[in-house]
Amino acid sequence: MLDFRPSNNSDLPRVMNIWRAAVDATHDFLTPDDRDAIECELLSFFPQVTLCLAVEGFDGPLGFMFLNEGHLEALFVDPDQHGRGIGKALIDEALAAHPGLTVDVNEQNPKALGFYEHLGFERIGRSAQDGQGRPYPLIHLRRRAHS
Repeated sequence: MLDFRPSNNSDLPRVMNIWRAAVDATHDFLTPDDRDAIECELLSFFPQVTLCLAVEGFDGPLGFMFLNEGHLEALFVDPDQHGRGIGKALIDEALAAHPGLTVDVNEQNPKALGFYEHLGFERIGRSAQDGQGRPYPLIHLRRRAHS
């Protein structure tokens, strides 16, 4: 049974392992230097925030997300756990608190884009660079309102 809990600093090694494995599996467009720079940024950033972890029983995290004022800043699932509904469960958890949830997706990551669109997100814009000014275009998405 999947549960959710807030992260603590002891979760950081597992969170970073999930991030590395997920990025290696899905972000082949990143240059090695950019990947390393992003990893360094996250090693400094993650201890300062609370992540929402998807956990099963007493096991460590299987995936995580970071929400900031109704915007999904990060969602990563261990690639060994892909296809089990963990990403969708994290999104459902986020939508319960933020029905108009927004997210940015790398344009070069079509699987992620398809995942969010399948869950009812629609494109609302595009940026030529990522949030740090790197040359990785972002597609801006928002969850469609249900009537």
